[in-house]
Amino acid sequence: MSGWPLSLQLLRLYPKKLGSMVVGWAAGRQLPRGLRPVLLGGFARKYGLDLSEASMSLEEYPSLQALFTRRLKPGLRPQEEAIPGAVNSPVDARIIASGPIEKDSVLQAKGLPYRVSELLKHIPEPGRFEGGHYLTLYLSPRDYHRIHVPIAGEVLAVARVEGELWPVNDASTAHVPRLYERNRRATWLARGTGADEGLEVAVVFVGATHVGGVVIDERWMEGRKLPRDGGFQVKGLPCAPGEDLGTFEFGSTVVLLVGGPRARDWAPLRTEGLVKVGQRLGAYR
Repeated sequence: MSGWPLSLQLLRLYPKKLGSMVVGWAAGRQLPRGLRPVLLGGFARKYGLDLSEASMSLEEYPSLQALFTRRLKPGLRPQEEAIPGAVNSPVDARIIASGPIEKDSVLQAKGLPYRVSELLKHIPEPGRFEGGHYLTLYLSPRDYHRIHVPIAGEVLAVARVEGELWPVNDASTAHVPRLYERNRRATWLARGTGADEGLEVAVVFVGATHVGGVVIDERWMEGRKLPRDGGFQVKGLPCAPGEDLGTFEFGSTVVLLVGGPRARDWAPLRTEGLVKVGQRLGAYR
């Protein structure tokens, strides 16, 4: 841990889970309607939220958490047209890492690898992603924080890991080893059908300090409750690009894995920069 910034050194002493629980509780408290423009408006100005995209006016959001997990006006995030092997962005985010999956390993940052098999704890056959590709998408506090289905297919499994809650900012990704496989996370796994046949995609929601809520939409649970640390297989529920997949309570990171029998035919079209929900990330060559 030598060479860590002072902020990370201090975080070793901070009760990250308790602190995140308290922040989550406070963010969920209902605010008096008359104070919402001041309190929520101040938050929106500080972090640069684009309220013109929100589906409701500021006064209609009962809490900070409700504003953070806001829906957008209909039609603002159209999905790009289906082509063979199309994978669209599940989130509004910045791509901070991208590359091949080789020998169960991907890069968190230069010189800091981590294991796909550990990232996908409780997901069956993580080796299905060997030879595929990964993209790491970072959501800042200003971003829209709902997560959407990236492919046409059928859902195979969901899982949750009760891990730590280190931050996922630039300092942490550059210094904390195996950050994404250490932190709390939830995973959604689907197999492509139609134009996406031959691909398998995992969307991993990685939690962070004060971002303890990694929530998969109930529709993918088949009436079951996701364990705090565990998972289960799903009986091929059909999914389509743009459908609700889950939410982050505050901001964090999505790791998107693309694998399956035709993984080596798939190529990314975007490997850095900002993306929006529905924009194409890659397709078959």
